[in-house]
Amino acid sequence: MPKIVDHEERREELIAAVWRVIARDGLDASTIRAIAKETDSSAGALSHYFKDKDDILTFALKLSHRRIRERQNRKLDGLKGVEALRELVLDNLPLDEERELETRLEVGYWARSLTRAEVRKVQGTEADVLHKRMVALIIEAQRRGDMDGETAASTIAERLLALIDGLSLHALLYPERLSPQAQMTIIDQEFVKLGRRSTAA
Repeated sequence: MPKIVDHEERREELIAAVWRVIARDGLDASTIRAIAKETDSSAGALSHYFKDKDDILTFALKLSHRRIRERQNRKLDGLKGVEALRELVLDNLPLDEERELETRLEVGYWARSLTRAEVRKVQGTEADVLHKRMVALIIEAQRRGDMDGETAASTIAERLLALIDGLSLHALLYPERLSPQAQMTIIDQEFVKLGRRSTAA
Protein backbone atom coordinates (compact mmCIF):
# COMPACT_ATOMS: atom_id res chain seq x y z
CA MET A 1 0.00 0.00 0.00
CA PRO A 2 1.52 3.36 -1.01
CA LYS A 3 2.54 5.72 1.77
CA ILE A 4 0.12 8.59 2.37
CA VAL A 5 2.05 11.87 2.40
CA ASP A 6 0.67 14.81 4.37
CA HIS A 7 1.03 17.72 1.93
CA GLU A 8 1.43 20.43 4.59
CA GLU A 9 3.83 18.34 6.64
CA ARG A 10 5.99 17.73 3.58
CA ARG A 11 6.02 21.46 2.80
CA GLU A 12 7.31 22.16 6.32
CA GLU A 13 10.03 19.54 5.90
CA LEU A 14 11.13 21.21 2.66
CA ILE A 15 11.16 24.62 4.36
CA ALA A 16 13.62 23.26 6.92
CA ALA A 17 15.94 22.70 3.95
CA VAL A 18 15.30 26.25 2.76
CA TRP A 19 16.42 27.58 6.14
CA ARG A 20 19.59 25.48 5.95
CA VAL A 21 20.42 26.89 2.52
CA ILE A 22 19.75 30.45 3.70
CA ALA A 23 21.91 29.99 6.79
CA ARG A 24 24.77 28.52 4.77
CA ASP A 25 24.64 30.41 1.47
CA GLY A 26 22.35 33.41 1.90
CA LEU A 27 18.89 34.25 0.59
CA ASP A 28 19.92 34.94 -3.01
CA ALA A 29 21.46 31.48 -3.24
CA SER A 30 18.21 29.84 -2.13
CA THR A 31 17.21 28.88 -5.65
CA ILE A 32 14.86 26.08 -6.63
CA ARG A 33 17.87 24.08 -7.78
CA ALA A 34 19.76 24.63 -4.49
CA ILE A 35 16.74 23.67 -2.42
CA ALA A 36 16.12 20.59 -4.55
CA LYS A 37 19.75 19.52 -4.07
CA GLU A 38 19.49 20.06 -0.31
CA THR A 39 16.42 17.83 -0.13
CA ASP A 40 17.76 15.20 -2.54
CA SER A 41 14.82 15.81 -4.85
CA SER A 42 14.21 17.43 -8.21
CA ALA A 43 12.86 20.83 -9.16
CA GLY A 44 9.90 19.00 -10.65
CA ALA A 45 9.19 17.33 -7.31
CA LEU A 46 9.27 20.70 -5.56
CA SER A 47 6.70 22.04 -8.02
CA HIS A 48 4.14 19.71 -6.45
CA TYR A 49 4.41 21.75 -3.24
CA PHE A 50 5.40 25.28 -4.34
CA LYS A 51 4.66 27.41 -7.41
CA ASP A 52 7.96 29.29 -7.50
CA LYS A 53 10.71 30.81 -5.37
CA ASP A 54 8.43 33.56 -4.02
CA ASP A 55 5.93 30.92 -2.94
CA ILE A 56 8.71 29.06 -1.13
CA LEU A 57 9.98 32.19 0.61
CA THR A 58 6.46 33.30 1.52
CA PHE A 59 5.70 29.94 3.09
CA ALA A 60 9.08 30.03 4.84
CA LEU A 61 8.32 33.46 6.28
CA LYS A 62 4.83 32.49 7.44
CA LEU A 63 6.11 29.29 9.04
CA SER A 64 8.94 31.21 10.68
CA HIS A 65 6.51 33.77 12.09
CA ARG A 66 4.20 31.03 13.35
CA ARG A 67 7.04 29.37 15.21
CA ILE A 68 8.24 32.73 16.51
CA ARG A 69 4.77 33.48 17.89
CA GLU A 70 4.63 30.06 19.54
CA ARG A 71 8.01 30.70 21.16
CA GLN A 72 6.94 34.16 22.29
CA ASN A 73 3.74 32.81 23.76
CA ARG A 74 5.83 30.50 25.92
CA LYS A 75 8.21 33.28 26.94
CA LEU A 76 5.47 35.78 27.75
CA ASP A 77 3.34 33.32 29.68
CA GLY A 78 2.71 34.85 33.11
CA LEU A 79 4.33 38.19 32.26
CA LYS A 80 2.43 41.48 32.27
CA GLY A 81 2.80 45.01 30.96
CA VAL A 82 6.30 46.41 30.53
CA GLU A 83 7.96 43.12 31.54
CA ALA A 84 6.10 41.27 28.77
CA LEU A 85 6.82 44.08 26.30
CA ARG A 86 10.56 44.00 27.01
CA GLU A 87 10.63 40.22 26.52
CA LEU A 88 8.75 40.60 23.22
CA VAL A 89 11.19 43.23 21.97
CA LEU A 90 14.25 41.17 22.93
CA ASP A 91 12.81 38.05 21.31
CA ASN A 92 12.67 39.91 17.98
CA LEU A 93 16.42 40.63 18.01
CA PRO A 94 19.12 38.30 16.59
CA LEU A 95 20.52 37.39 20.00
CA ASP A 96 21.26 33.75 19.17
CA GLU A 97 21.74 31.48 16.15
CA GLU A 98 18.05 30.69 15.78
CA ARG A 99 16.95 34.32 15.83
CA GLU A 100 19.81 35.38 13.57
CA LEU A 101 18.52 33.00 10.91
CA GLU A 102 15.00 34.37 11.39
CA THR A 103 16.38 37.89 10.98
CA ARG A 104 18.26 37.00 7.81
CA LEU A 105 15.05 35.62 6.32
CA GLU A 106 13.13 38.72 7.38
CA VAL A 107 15.65 41.20 5.99
CA GLY A 108 15.92 39.28 2.73
CA TYR A 109 12.17 39.36 2.45
CA TRP A 110 12.11 43.15 2.82
CA ALA A 111 14.05 43.56 -0.43
CA ARG A 112 11.68 41.29 -2.36
CA SER A 113 8.62 43.04 -0.93
CA LEU A 114 9.76 46.39 -2.37
CA THR A 115 9.30 45.17 -5.94
CA ARG A 116 6.55 42.54 -5.59
CA ALA A 117 3.08 43.67 -4.52
CA GLU A 118 1.93 40.17 -3.55
CA VAL A 119 5.01 39.62 -1.41
CA ARG A 120 4.56 43.07 0.16
CA LYS A 121 0.97 42.20 1.08
CA VAL A 122 2.09 39.09 2.95
CA GLN A 123 4.88 41.02 4.66
CA GLY A 124 2.43 43.73 5.75
CA THR A 125 -0.05 41.20 7.15
CA GLU A 126 2.62 39.41 9.13
CA ALA A 127 4.11 42.68 10.45
CA ASP A 128 0.66 43.87 11.53
CA VAL A 129 0.32 40.92 13.91
CA LEU A 130 3.44 41.98 15.82
CA HIS A 131 2.42 45.65 15.80
CA LYS A 132 -0.99 44.89 17.31
CA ARG A 133 0.48 42.66 19.99
CA MET A 134 3.00 45.33 20.91
CA VAL A 135 0.35 48.06 21.09
CA ALA A 136 -1.78 45.90 23.40
CA LEU A 137 1.17 45.36 25.77
CA ILE A 138 2.03 49.07 25.76
CA ILE A 139 -1.55 49.99 26.64
CA GLU A 140 -1.44 47.47 29.46
CA ALA A 141 1.87 48.94 30.71
CA GLN A 142 0.44 52.46 30.55
CA ARG A 143 -2.63 51.44 32.54
CA ARG A 144 -0.36 49.91 35.16
CA GLY A 145 1.61 53.16 35.36
CA ASP A 146 4.84 51.53 34.18
CA MET A 147 5.20 53.47 30.94
CA ASP A 148 4.70 56.87 29.35
CA GLY A 149 0.95 57.50 29.34
CA GLU A 150 1.11 60.78 27.43
CA THR A 151 2.31 59.27 24.15
CA ALA A 152 0.00 57.16 21.98
CA ALA A 153 0.68 53.45 22.29
CA SER A 154 0.91 53.15 18.49
CA THR A 155 3.66 55.81 18.42
CA ILE A 156 5.70 54.00 21.08
CA ALA A 157 5.20 50.74 19.19
CA GLU A 158 6.45 52.27 15.95
CA ARG A 159 9.52 53.61 17.75
CA LEU A 160 10.29 50.22 19.31
CA LEU A 161 9.72 48.42 16.00
CA ALA A 162 12.06 50.84 14.24
CA LEU A 163 14.64 50.21 16.97
CA ILE A 164 14.25 46.44 16.54
CA ASP A 165 14.66 46.69 12.77
CA GLY A 166 17.64 49.03 12.99
CA LEU A 167 19.46 46.97 15.59
CA SER A 168 18.69 43.74 13.73
CA LEU A 169 20.05 45.04 10.44
CA HIS A 170 23.16 46.53 12.03
CA ALA A 171 23.78 43.38 14.05
CA LEU A 172 23.89 41.41 10.79
CA LEU A 173 26.09 43.97 9.04
CA TYR A 174 28.34 44.97 11.94
CA PRO A 175 28.40 42.08 14.45
CA GLU A 176 31.68 43.34 15.91
CA ARG A 177 29.88 46.53 17.00
CA LEU A 178 26.55 45.08 18.06
CA SER A 179 26.99 41.98 20.12
CA PRO A 180 23.93 40.43 21.76
CA GLN A 181 24.88 42.15 25.02
CA ALA A 182 25.20 45.52 23.29
CA GLN A 183 21.75 45.10 21.75
CA MET A 184 20.23 44.25 25.12
CA THR A 185 21.90 47.26 26.74
CA ILE A 186 20.40 49.61 24.14
CA ILE A 187 16.94 48.11 24.65
CA ASP A 188 17.22 48.44 28.42
CA GLN A 189 18.27 52.08 28.03
CA GLU A 190 15.19 52.72 25.88
CA PHE A 191 12.92 51.15 28.47
CA VAL A 192 14.46 53.29 31.19
CA LYS A 193 13.61 56.37 29.11
CA LEU A 194 10.04 55.18 28.65
CA GLY A 195 9.72 54.64 32.38
CA ARG A 196 11.11 58.08 33.17
CA ARG A 197 8.60 59.71 30.85
CA SER A 198 5.85 57.92 32.74
CA THR A 199 7.25 59.15 36.09
CA ALA A 200 7.60 62.70 34.84
CA ALA A 201 4.01 62.69 33.60
